[in-house]
Amino acid sequence: MKKGINIWSFREGTEIKECVRLAKAAGFEGIELSLNESGELGLQTTEKEARILRDSINETGLEIAGLATGLYWSYAMTSESEANRTKAIDVCKKQLELAAALGVDTILVIPGAVGVDFIEGCEVVDYEKAYDRALEAISHLAKDAEQAGVSIGLENVWNKFLLSPLELRTFIDTVGSSYVGSYLDVGNIVHSGYPEQWIRILGHRIKKVHFKDYRRTAGGLHGFVDLLAGDVDYPAVMKALEDIGYNNYVTGEMIPSYTHYTEQIIFNTSAAMDAILGRTTFKA
Repeated sequence: MKKGINIWSFREGTEIKECVRLAKAAGFEGIELSLNESGELGLQTTEKEARILRDSINETGLEIAGLATGLYWSYAMTSESEANRTKAIDVCKKQLELAAALGVDTILVIPGAVGVDFIEGCEVVDYEKAYDRALEAISHLAKDAEQAGVSIGLENVWNKFLLSPLELRTFIDTVGSSYVGSYLDVGNIVHSGYPEQWIRILGHRIKKVHFKDYRRTAGGLHGFVDLLAGDVDYPAVMKALEDIGYNNYVTGEMIPSYTHYTEQIIFNTSAAMDAILGRTTFKA
């Protein structure tokens, strides 16, 4: 498995070039980028510009581990608004286009939501309608993914949707494309389940993995803590990943970053991931 770090782990506003420098210095093999509304990597970015960015990152010896986006919190494939649903699909198509130019094999996609507690005023959608809309959208986008040669990884998030590994497995199998699978976030599972169980159930459908940690007793968004400081059973997670033959990136997604000395979270995360991956030898 390769060790990556998500760009959201860095101080907000940090340029991609500086994020790459810090990631390389901390010992990561790859960095996961994010498609934004605008900016260095935005909806206006061309394929040519993406290839230039890819080359500049690869020249440092770092790979691009994946392409995420936070835009699905604003534009949902399950929305009651047809315009909103169309925008979400367009975002996904742009993600696929840029991912291909960046040399990325999988994009992170949130297939919609029934409701989101941490977004004030977020619409609530009937679960059955949300399922049908998401299934239609992802089934359509699977063809774009195959054409681009880039997989769609559906992330499990706090969206009150696809709430169990059995349901997610059924959803993926119903789409029926090898270009659609799971982008498994182990930390997002802990408040209601056990990530090692999800791994075994989803098996070969897992395209990418996010590493986070979560402390159940804290509850809510405050429960997210540094790697190895929470309740994720990482030995069990690693065994499950090895059992299914997973050999792609595991990417640290540390949100929020530290208030002071923000760069330190990158180095702390790298060291914790080395321990999780068995790359550290401790001597008494």
